[in-house]
Amino acid sequence: MAEQYIMGIDNGSQSTKVIIFDTDGNEAAFGSCLLKEPLTPEPGVVVHPDDDLWDSVKSAVHNCLEHFTGSRKAISGIGLCTIRSCRALLKEDGSLAQPVISWMDMRLSKPYEHEDPQVRYVTSTSGYLGFNMTGELNDTAANYEVFWPLDRETLDWSEDDAVMAANGLNRDMLFNLVKPGEALGSIRNELAAEFGLKEGIPVVATANDKAVEVLGSGIKDETTIMISLGTFISSMLVRHEDFPDAANFFPTLAAVPFQYVYESNGIRRGMWTVSWFKKLLGEGLVEDAAASEMSEEEYLNRQAEAVPPGSDGLITILDWLSSPDQPYRKGIMIGFDQRHTKYHMYRSILEAIAFTIKNNINDMLTEINADVEDIVVTGGGAKSDVLLQILSDVFGLPVHKRKGSSSACLGAAISVCQHLAVYDSFADAADHLIQNEKSFSPDPAASFLYNEINHSVVKHVRTHTDEILKRSYAIFK
Repeated sequence: MAEQYIMGIDNGSQSTKVIIFDTDGNEAAFGSCLLKEPLTPEPGVVVHPDDDLWDSVKSAVHNCLEHFTGSRKAISGIGLCTIRSCRALLKEDGSLAQPVISWMDMRLSKPYEHEDPQVRYVTSTSGYLGFNMTGELNDTAANYEVFWPLDRETLDWSEDDAVMAANGLNRDMLFNLVKPGEALGSIRNELAAEFGLKEGIPVVATANDKAVEVLGSGIKDETTIMISLGTFISSMLVRHEDFPDAANFFPTLAAVPFQYVYESNGIRRGMWTVSWFKKLLGEGLVEDAAASEMSEEEYLNRQAEAVPPGSDGLITILDWLSSPDQPYRKGIMIGFDQRHTKYHMYRSILEAIAFTIKNNINDMLTEINADVEDIVVTGGGAKSDVLLQILSDVFGLPVHKRKGSSSACLGAAISVCQHLAVYDSFADAADHLIQNEKSFSPDPAASFLYNEINHSVVKHVRTHTDEILKRSYAIFK
């Protein structure tokens, strides 16, 4: 069989990653491009500057192709995975009427309001980027959730005018919907020429980025859960039934049509908090890491490993970005004494990630009366072995890291394989493309200590801090 390659695009909140895979799931080339910092021109407003999302995709594709030694004409399809829960407002010609509204923007906590006469189309990031790639007004149904008039039973727009009106929209403002694994269209000829690709190759729809990570993580049974360690940290189970009245989790659309992903409550600005702390350390971290001949991440993780479980009593509460319904909450570190160093602070942030997501998962599992036996971890945070060991110890369960640079890119590649019929099904493609890299087992003593800290301290902190933070919020909001 002639060589065949597939490109997977993962347009995230902090960067765009692009990977070219062969049909066995091996990475033939990797490229990336950092996004610009979101703009916050006023409280509650968070936008991506200029045309940054599209610029980052083009730059990351070019970067990936520069590292690709195979024939560019052997690339048979492109899978597009993008940030979810954003809103893109486009003009008649498909260009941006306004900067893309980030999922962190408070305006997305309510339906769209048509205030700008320039706006002709209202779409998601996958619609906006898909249009730039294909020139077609198509989007994946699986990237529309809150405040969109989607009929989840048909994966098409609702035909009820009242539903449309309740979401501030009409059908003419919306793109056409396709299902994951179907084509958004063919790559524009001028873009194919710019990249050196064959004309007419399909750009394939996936789903929301977290669901695509689930697909790329290889979760198959109901006793395995995925934790996505990204800017927004959450966990996900795969199910075949919707759960519309969930109280402690969000039933989102999966990257396989008519399946569902149950997503726990998450951590806003999760791994962003780690990046924030690294920046806070500044030049000192750079110098210390260079002196030790390590990257900054390796150096920090090595120092964190030397800090005992529990960080000598330093407790962090991860409210660096509060939720819209509890805007008074702020990030907290409590329990400082003379033992504590900057590396205690770093480990305490990692432990806070583990405690928070464990408690959120437990709420979800209690509601659906289920248990899990294994954890698969994806996202940028999966590079940290110390964080994965902390997760294993906090949960008391095995933790597995998959091989590869991006589970979302791999999930996008699986969607392309489905579209091209390279394999018989999504599941068959996943079997061929996904490989495990490393597993972590819990340390019984650390698990016992973490359980005590969680139940005796962590779960009770906010009951004592909320009232004082409400007073602070009244002054400093």
